[in-house]
Amino acid sequence: MEQGLKSRIAIIGGGPAGCACAYFLKQKGFLPAVFEKNSPLKTLLPTGGGRCNLAHAEFDLKELAVNYPRGQKFLYSVFSRFGTSDTLEFFEKIGIDTYIQDDMRIFPVSDKASDVRNAMINSLKGVKFIKENVISIKLCNGGFEVKSEGKAYFFEKVIIAIGGHSAFSLASGFGHKIVEPKPALTALKTKEDFSFLSGVSLKNISAACAGKTYFGDFLFTHEGISGPLVYKISSLMARENFPYKIVFNFMHGEDLQDLLNANPHKNIKNIVSEIVPKSLAEAVLKICKIDENLEAHKIDGKMRDKITNILSNFEVDAISTAKGGEVVTCGGVSLGEVDNRTMESKIIKNLYFCGEILDIDGFCGGFNLQNCWSTGFLAAEGASK
Repeated sequence: MEQGLKSRIAIIGGGPAGCACAYFLKQKGFLPAVFEKNSPLKTLLPTGGGRCNLAHAEFDLKELAVNYPRGQKFLYSVFSRFGTSDTLEFFEKIGIDTYIQDDMRIFPVSDKASDVRNAMINSLKGVKFIKENVISIKLCNGGFEVKSEGKAYFFEKVIIAIGGHSAFSLASGFGHKIVEPKPALTALKTKEDFSFLSGVSLKNISAACAGKTYFGDFLFTHEGISGPLVYKISSLMARENFPYKIVFNFMHGEDLQDLLNANPHKNIKNIVSEIVPKSLAEAVLKICKIDENLEAHKIDGKMRDKITNILSNFEVDAISTAKGGEVVTCGGVSLGEVDNRTMESKIIKNLYFCGEILDIDGFCGGFNLQNCWSTGFLAAEGASK
């Protein structure tokens, strides 16, 4: 067993949660060993479309926690210790200036995830990164044996911060219950064929599903539907059975009759195209069996109502998650087995968890990274005592 390491604490996983945890441990005088088989913070680079949506400008902890379909109550205590203001202070300390978009999403001023990554890595000088894949963790002599492919190490404390499926076996090996992972923020495959509308997007529309209404941006894909609005619905419906129906309202308060009256000699396709993109307008008129070249003054009340009904009640049948469309999964270590004040296991002393390994997932908008920063901070606080 390797005895040369001076680190008393191991962090398994060098993603956002693991590196945040390492930073806060370093601030307390500890230099942990971080096991990461890939490049540290590699998973940060595609976030926010490459711009790194690192937080959301919600400073009320309960309102912030509402954005987590799984983990809301658990996070009350977490966010009371490390919330959005603390996140902004953390990034300011490592040299990242931020700004808030109109939709309350927070980004680095440079709009580059690579700048956030570089700043975080630079802040971790002295922290030992071990480029090895951890295959097992076992109790050993009052501490832990961390085994990689070909080597074994001893640590007094271990923090598991690997996101996703690869860490579940490490946690379940200690007796922790793993809530079955399911795709959460994901595109959806539909019964209807929308391939001819692939790439068509609509801004700030509403959608009704399972008795509730949601708002956001929407996108047709080659096999179904996507976009922030669909991600939110897929997240809330993550543990429900397929198929389920979603009803979209593409009208923004427009009155079709007013448009018809104002443009009597304009063809109906061009009028409907003032409400939705032209290719969708063509599809709506086809569904209604109305000639797209018909002039407005020839559209009677029955035709008008047909068009309005389709535009305001556009029904879609979701039949599965889209392959490869997964952004985040729900599931992970059961929150009932983790102390939300310290992130320490309630089953094994000196074992901690942070980030996506926990059964916590949020909507799009910086919420999943906020979970990483906050739980990373608390795991460091807990492990440093």
